[in-house]
Amino acid sequence: MSTTPLLQSDITGYACRRGKVRDIYDLGARLVIVATDRISAFDWVLPTGIPDKGRVLTALTVFWLDFLGVPNHFLSSDLTSLGGEFATQDGALRGRSMLVRKTEVVPVECVVRGYLAGSGWKEYRQGGMVCGIPLPPGLRESDRLPEPIFTPATKEETGHDINISFDRMAQITGQAVADELKQRSIDIYRRAADYARGRGIIIADTKFEWGRLPDGKLILIDEVLTPDSSRFWPVDQYRPGTSPPSFDKQFVRDWLEQAGWDKNSSPPELPPDVVQRTREKYLEAYQKIAGKKLLQE
Repeated sequence: MSTTPLLQSDITGYACRRGKVRDIYDLGARLVIVATDRISAFDWVLPTGIPDKGRVLTALTVFWLDFLGVPNHFLSSDLTSLGGEFATQDGALRGRSMLVRKTEVVPVECVVRGYLAGSGWKEYRQGGMVCGIPLPPGLRESDRLPEPIFTPATKEETGHDINISFDRMAQITGQAVADELKQRSIDIYRRAADYARGRGIIIADTKFEWGRLPDGKLILIDEVLTPDSSRFWPVDQYRPGTSPPSFDKQFVRDWLEQAGWDKNSSPPELPPDVVQRTREKYLEAYQKIAGKKLLQE
């Protein structure tokens, strides 16, 4: 492996909010988002990091924001102009950090599903619907849906986000905002999915986050169309009726499942081969989509 994983950044003098993967520093009207190499599974942050994972998430987000051309929060990936520790720690932060505009975050995850998988598949088996949306009978796991569907979810600080109906979203955000974000999210998903399929990746589903600027404008924020926020499947291994392999934490989840961990106590360290194979999957996802290697090794 090329580097030691960065499990936590440490920039003194700024308020920092740490999520499962990201360290977010508050600079007033702007934020610095540092994507660490932390990895979570089954709602736990694991003690072992995946080297370069944060760089993959950041590089893919920057790629998609440029490709999509939609209004977004990204300002720069070069933090040296901020001076201080952002400059002195440039070696550790470079490639995994974004300077962004601060927004008022819309408190709903905007999920778009093009295929029947995950929690959507579980809901469909129970009642033929996903988030209150009726679907045709007889669909199999991983089937492509007739049209992409918008299935919002609440943003939970801990545990899994909770699927909600579109009507419930409208109660939270207001009808006009809900209508706008539904249309814009589906449009972005369609464009990205069409592109990715041509690069050998099916984007089965994804989630977007949106924020409001002081003038009321809604812009795309946070990570965009990464293996952590989306379900990526290889086109050449896609088989309806099965759960295809994915470009994310599959090796990690599989190992934890067979390792005897009870999912209620602190998780174990990952073995080197699981770390290496997971790292390779993240790097492969970037290379397929961007058409070039992220790292020269």
